Amino acid sequence: MEKRLILMLADALALPVLLWASLSLGINHFFIPESTKEWLIFPLAVLISLPVFIKFGLYRAILRYFRNQTVSTILLATLLSSLAWAISVKIFGVADLTKSGVILYWLGSFAFISGSRLQVQQWLYGDLAKKQKNKKVYIYGSGAAGSQLAALLENEPGYTVKGFIDDDPSVQGWKVMGFEVQSFDKAAATLFDERDGETEVIIAMPSVEHSKRQFIIDRLEPFPVKVRTIPAIADFASGNISVSDIKDIDIDDLLGRDPVNPDEELLPANISNKVVMITGAGGSIGSELCRQVIQLQPKKLILLELSEFALYRIEQELNDLMEKNKTSIKLERILGSCGDKTLLNRLFEKNPVQTIYHAAAYKHVPLVEENPVAGLNNNIFGTKTLAEMAMASQVETFILISTDKAVRPTNIMGCSKRTAEMVLQALAKSPKCNTVFSMVRFGNVLGSSGSVVPKFRKQIEEGGPITVTHKEITRYFMSIPEAVQLVIQAGAMATGGDVFVLDMGESVKITELATKMIHLSGLNVKTKDKPNGEIEIKYTGLRPGEKLYEELLIGDNVKGTKHPRIMQATEEYYSLRKLQGLLENLKVSLSGANIDDIKDSLTKIVDGYTPWESDSQPASVAKKSATVVTLGNR
Repeated sequence: MEKRLILMLADALALPVLLWASLSLGINHFFIPESTKEWLIFPLAVLISLPVFIKFGLYRAILRYFRNQTVSTILLATLLSSLAWAISVKIFGVADLTKSGVILYWLGSFAFISGSRLQVQQWLYGDLAKKQKNKKVYIYGSGAAGSQLAALLENEPGYTVKGFIDDDPSVQGWKVMGFEVQSFDKAAATLFDERDGETEVIIAMPSVEHSKRQFIIDRLEPFPVKVRTIPAIADFASGNISVSDIKDIDIDDLLGRDPVNPDEELLPANISNKVVMITGAGGSIGSELCRQVIQLQPKKLILLELSEFALYRIEQELNDLMEKNKTSIKLERILGSCGDKTLLNRLFEKNPVQTIYHAAAYKHVPLVEENPVAGLNNNIFGTKTLAEMAMASQVETFILISTDKAVRPTNIMGCSKRTAEMVLQALAKSPKCNTVFSMVRFGNVLGSSGSVVPKFRKQIEEGGPITVTHKEITRYFMSIPEAVQLVIQAGAMATGGDVFVLDMGESVKITELATKMIHLSGLNVKTKDKPNGEIEIKYTGLRPGEKLYEELLIGDNVKGTKHPRIMQATEEYYSLRKLQGLLENLKVSLSGANIDDIKDSLTKIVDGYTPWESDSQPASVAKKSATVVTLGNR
């Protein structure tokens, strides 16, 4: 407020002086009013100009971000105020004016208003810019988004735009916004070796296909530059963009793939105009299921969640999403466990549920290894209770979210998920079953709770070290939205007892992922050979139950489906009668809470379960992975 009042006072004092000088230049001698009436032209100029300037927001402009857009506004505001003043003087016959005097007054007021703002900006923020670390910025992409980014950064303290990089030969050598457009090879040869300040490359290509973006990131990684990107082009078009919106490279850009268009018949099959229930609705997978299901217009969506906060958060998000899309879908919030028979009985009596997506599970391998009773009760017996009650209530479709850790597991969590799969397989083949049970198995999802990616990013921000369990450890990764979209489509193809396996792409070596994240932050890995590097990678050893390599298939019997990234596995399981007996034995072991008895019971249920003992055990089990995974990625 004080800055605005000071600016208004300065304008009120300067405008009469500018007016007198303009009129004097217009008549080639000093202008001296000949009557009291003529003196009124000076306060009249102030009384007309200030309201016009206020209307145009000249006193609301943030001086730190003063730029070309503000200058054009000042040009228009001073023109209108000068014309309004001249017309008023003419109408009221206050004085005789020359055209040159009026034009000079307009140009003078424009020069003063814009010049004073620029000067104040320099006074207020010039020292700040000098104190801040100077960041040299190269903008990858010289199109509309790149041009707007250059205009944004031009007046931003601490940033120096050095030029554009563009792969289009037709624009190389030209100048955009006064900055040269260079080829990548030229930039790499002459620019990226500058070390007297932090250097950034900002990718300003928001609509480019994923493969092209990944290609750009890969070619930038070896250079000592920090790589960032801009948000969606729609944000730039609306003008609602600031430097704080420029973001670090999303992990999807490092590991994701070009999306495959979904089958528009499969997506709505189990959802549209149906009563849908999602368990674990507030978790990483469950919440994304909620977002995608709500877009497919179910008749009602039931959210079952054990965490009060997670349930509240997803319900608020869904309400905001419906308001934004101008839709209205009834939500029912159920706080509780999927293993609570009393709760489920009331729920199914009240709601004619048609589709269930079962995402509720304890999934953190070391935690379940240390808390086997809770993990097995929830993941196995909670699933069994929910599935049996769903079958009794004539639920049409039941889809279990499973994991690659269910394949030849070395941990209790993997055992629990494989056993849950076998429960559904056995129920699906029981004579009285009218529910279509299926399960979808996939690997790690990007950004989920406990994911390595946010952990690595935090460790880099803190200066390291990055902690990796083993130098050779690999994992499959998929974005949460892609995984959920494939889950929905897989469930629509099920006929009963189906085990679907998602094509996770190529496995990723975690050490290489950590190295890439360090490089794209503009830093180097610290090693014995490179002691001057900024971030060290430390190996902490495999955690209990952890394998070096994960796999997606137990056997080699796999076939494709109508979707190129969904496969169907045929795997052996026990009859319901035999499985019931094995689960009773497991219950006895759980009641005694003896870890050796529990593991012994699991070895009798899950074929290929090798309890975790040492670093060598997971490695030896993983030898089988290469052939099996290759089949899974066909």
